[in-house]
Amino acid sequence: MNPQFHRHAIGAAVLFALCSLAQAQSAADGATLNTITVTGNPLGAAEAIVPVEALSGSALLYRSQSTLGETLQGLPGVSSTYFGPNASRPTIRGQDGDRIRILSNGGAALDASALSYDHAVPTDALVTDRIEVLRGPGALLYGGSAVGGVVNVIDNRIPTEPINGFGGRADASYASGSKEGNGAVVLEGGNDRFALHVDAFRRHADDVNAPTWLECGKGGVNVLQKRICNSASESRGGALGGTLFFGGAGWIGASVSDYRSNYGTVAEDDVTIGMRQQRQALEGEWRPGGFFTAIHAKASHTDYRHTEYEGGSPGTTFKNNGNDLRIEARHRPIAGFEGLIGLQSERTRFAADGEEAFAPHSRTRSDALFLYEELPLSWGKLSVGARTERVKVSSQGYPDDPSITRFVLGERSFNPHSASFGLLYNVAPQWQITGNLAYTERAPKDYELFANGPHVATAAWEVGDVNLQKERSLGADIGAQWKAGANNARVNAYWSKFRNYIGLTATGNLRTDEGDSFARGSDEAALAAAMDEELLAEYVYRGVRARFTGIEASGNLRLLGSDGLRPLEGGKLDLEWRADAVRATNTDTGEPLPRIAPVRVGATLAWTSGPWNARLGFDHYAAQRRVPAGDRSTDGYTLWNASVGYRMKVQRASLLWYARVDNLTNQLAYSATSILTTTVFPKAPLPGRSVKVGLRVDF
Repeated sequence: MNPQFHRHAIGAAVLFALCSLAQAQSAADGATLNTITVTGNPLGAAEAIVPVEALSGSALLYRSQSTLGETLQGLPGVSSTYFGPNASRPTIRGQDGDRIRILSNGGAALDASALSYDHAVPTDALVTDRIEVLRGPGALLYGGSAVGGVVNVIDNRIPTEPINGFGGRADASYASGSKEGNGAVVLEGGNDRFALHVDAFRRHADDVNAPTWLECGKGGVNVLQKRICNSASESRGGALGGTLFFGGAGWIGASVSDYRSNYGTVAEDDVTIGMRQQRQALEGEWRPGGFFTAIHAKASHTDYRHTEYEGGSPGTTFKNNGNDLRIEARHRPIAGFEGLIGLQSERTRFAADGEEAFAPHSRTRSDALFLYEELPLSWGKLSVGARTERVKVSSQGYPDDPSITRFVLGERSFNPHSASFGLLYNVAPQWQITGNLAYTERAPKDYELFANGPHVATAAWEVGDVNLQKERSLGADIGAQWKAGANNARVNAYWSKFRNYIGLTATGNLRTDEGDSFARGSDEAALAAAMDEELLAEYVYRGVRARFTGIEASGNLRLLGSDGLRPLEGGKLDLEWRADAVRATNTDTGEPLPRIAPVRVGATLAWTSGPWNARLGFDHYAAQRRVPAGDRSTDGYTLWNASVGYRMKVQRASLLWYARVDNLTNQLAYSATSILTTTVFPKAPLPGRSVKVGLRVDF
């Protein structure tokens, strides 16, 4: 294990071991604190100023898919990068990649999913308790990689509260669209002194159903089939964790987890990926009872690697290893202000070895201090915060083969700074208005600085710019909320202006597999035939000015039942509705930015009566014609979905039987936010109709 992680872990362990020696007065002063909703409010308050969405329980169960992006797809402001059924990351308000931070229980979740669209996120909803989504800048608490938003996956692998007794849950399901079989179990037990957690899952699927006939050349045999070629997958994993509690003085816990997956990449018929992530985490809290009421710390070490296999032979291998340390100290009120100060430190080492190693071996080190404060007032509250970082990014080139000299060697240092201001105003008992203003700076990533090679996922030869400067943005968000019993409505409008927005820009040149460059006017067919090589378009990372504007709205209307327009004996009927729109522009050229979601509207009728529940809804996606030159526009489409569930009790256990139909009408559709819609059209439509049946047992 990495020695830096040992130092972080030992330091945190020593800090929290002190809580066992805390005197009785400290224990009495340190009452149990509220559970912290890290993505919504670091102080654990019920009312968040920033827009936050949360999924848990049956709501998460009915939405869950094999990837994180598809699970969250359709939430207000949230789309998916959709690199086929096996790899997708959330897109929030038109931003993806390293502008969306994915967390594991509030700590760093290290992988390579932001580097390339075909790299999956190593997490599974089968063993997830809750997912929180922060829309808008979260850079204040989590760094420049959260300028677009934050997704926090919570799995309770380190229990933060005592568990009295024994319990858990088990899941089993089958989906017809891919012959997907799933199974998972989560077990927890303990008392007021200790708690243990164990979980395990497995998921297996064949190629996914498609609404149309598609060509497939897997294994060198060309066929037509109503399936998405090379979309089969298999994943499995598990974790063991435990916590010791010291009464009111605090707690300390640790966990180990393992995730493994093998899946087809969709873009290439004979390329599969074998992925593995191993993670060790240490977390705890000490409540000293003095000026600092609680000191919360977490440290983790992650080993991640995946290998891309071409026809069964190993090709390029990607590795990302790193450590993360985060300490937050919450203080007593000062002149009415409640808040915390924090320290965050991250160390990562990245390596890519093989024919498609488009980025060099690199090392990134970042350290940050941050401050967050809230001032409760009679009419609401105010929030202010600031963050300062020091980031160093270095390139080691390609040490395994010194003859490869296309990568620049060197190191860049950056000092990003961020600040935010928020307001929550209670206009009336049923009405709230919120506002947020944030200034954010982001240091360029290693591949944005040093890349120079072929990248199959983007069908391009990517070139970094070692002279890139910090990405700067100024964003504002204003929202209104109304709630009256079961009825509610929310609307948020936002605006973000970027200076030096870093993205891939076409140069007009062509590159061969060996890196030779030719002007766009060359005879491409003759060049390819003469050299027997594939030609790739050349793209470079450049900073441009950009602007994002949009609106999101959602709500619930009780139609029948209590608080409804009419009574309904023993049941209720709700209308859930949602809509969003985003517009993103490169203001240097006036062109639209790529892969932006179209206007979307949706509604669902939700009925419950005793142990029964049923849902029927649709999401309509307008046509997306506003695309940059070279990208493919998409037609509009409507996806219908339905589900039914029945809950019953068997002794101490609660059983939920359910069935769900996705894409009820078998609609043929292509995602505007997927790069595959442009690069490999028509190989990767959205999945066709699928019926999923399952059972969840809580005990």
